[in-house]
Amino acid sequence: MTDKQNNSEPTKRIAAIDLGTNSFHAVLVDIYPDGSFRTVNKLKEMVSLAEKGLEDRLSREAMDRGLEALKRIKFLCDSHNVENILAFATSAIREAENGGDFIKEVGEDIGIRVRAISGKMEAEMIGLAIMHSIVLNEEMVLMADIGGGSVEFIIGNDKEFIYYNSLKLGVARMAAAFVESDPITEKDIKKLQDHFKKELSEIIKLAKKHKVKTIIGSSGTMENIAEMVASRKSLTAERSLNELEFSTNDFNDLYSDFIKLDRKQRKKEKDLDEKRIDIINPGMVLVKFLIEKLDLENIKISEGALREGMILNYIENKKEQLNLDLVANFKDPRRRSIYELLRKTNWAEAHSRHVTNFSLQFFDEFKEELNLKESDRELLEYASLMHDIGYYISYRKHHKHALYLIKYSDLLGFKEDEINIMANVSRYHRKSKPRKRHKPYKQLNEKLRKRVKKLSAILRVADGLDRSHYQNVQKLEINNKEETIELLITTHSDPELEIWGTLRKGDLLEKLTGKKLKVFQVLDKK
Repeated sequence: MTDKQNNSEPTKRIAAIDLGTNSFHAVLVDIYPDGSFRTVNKLKEMVSLAEKGLEDRLSREAMDRGLEALKRIKFLCDSHNVENILAFATSAIREAENGGDFIKEVGEDIGIRVRAISGKMEAEMIGLAIMHSIVLNEEMVLMADIGGGSVEFIIGNDKEFIYYNSLKLGVARMAAAFVESDPITEKDIKKLQDHFKKELSEIIKLAKKHKVKTIIGSSGTMENIAEMVASRKSLTAERSLNELEFSTNDFNDLYSDFIKLDRKQRKKEKDLDEKRIDIINPGMVLVKFLIEKLDLENIKISEGALREGMILNYIENKKEQLNLDLVANFKDPRRRSIYELLRKTNWAEAHSRHVTNFSLQFFDEFKEELNLKESDRELLEYASLMHDIGYYISYRKHHKHALYLIKYSDLLGFKEDEINIMANVSRYHRKSKPRKRHKPYKQLNEKLRKRVKKLSAILRVADGLDRSHYQNVQKLEINNKEETIELLITTHSDPELEIWGTLRKGDLLEKLTGKKLKVFQVLDKK
């Protein structure tokens, strides 16, 4: 690891603004020497550029709303000392004959240089953001960002995109062109379906060829649909929708109820964004159409969208100018975001890696006995790597600080339940064992609490084996007997502190296995 990678101070602060049809989204981020970035602030302004449908011109009222929104965003950027503002205009502005006038006004009146990007470039950046934000594998998936004016479609996997483009199928555009009744009628739905069939023939053909079974949704419409499904199905989505996954059957259950609602009834849906009441239905029909045409099975959500793609594109293009060292980046978003957090919190690398090796050795030994899954092994590895990051805040209560940092650091690629497991396992590496009187633990369901208890039992013993933080234990052998667990340790020097630390933290493992923990020093024969 180079000195630059150890540097936890940001290199530059930038803002990315997505000037969409329905809303303007801004995200302010700090860029770090390893090429990672951390969100500093966000602002979303609803502007409804196409409230009367997407016409050839932007109305004066719409332009004024856009200017007012950008004034507030510029004020936020200035107050946070942003050095660079990236501003990309999409469908509504790109296609309006007076879009150039609006861009000119923004530059002259507010001082933000707006760039109107092509639909294909927009789709590619959204694909990059999704690839960065969630776990993809070799399976080909369909990614869709359903906006107001356009929908960006990407077909790809963790290695490549075989298709990416932007089509004029956004919900505001479709609502204005095809929805004439409220509640929406079968006739209007049929018109939408016929239009989708004509416009999406190439995508349908390609997705079928590659046996696509999963759609990954990004941005407002898909996120809003996911919020409504999560609420109805009691899925964990309190803090983040990223990596939220549900079946197409879950969506179909929502669709069959929701599509019958009129405006007044839609307004009562507590998880429906008020600004989407009049335009959500074409999005619902589009998702339903794709599910049926492709026989899709799963829907997944990515919070990574155009803004994050803009930032990733900026980092890639400016890495030499900014003297960024991207060598340490991992392709897998899970491992990458864990290591980004570790570096930013100046982790005790040698100790944490040593403890992690012991944790995984214990896991492999007790996997069957404790009825653990292979997926638990990965979460234990990450919890072990992060268990001491609370030192970044202070030594006192550092186990509790670790829980907070893990829960609120926007780790990518993880479901919320997985983040809660890692946070709680790290928290219980020292001091008290898991107890229901502890609020973060109590909030977990019974199934998650059992997993936390088993994994923290392992981490506690593994951490005890490096009580000195000097990697005194060179080698560990585990003799898992009928009534005892014998740990044979080979050490550099006197092992009393490690033996004391291990036995002191071994009570939870003893309780779970019903066995007595014993530690013996083995003399190195060298």
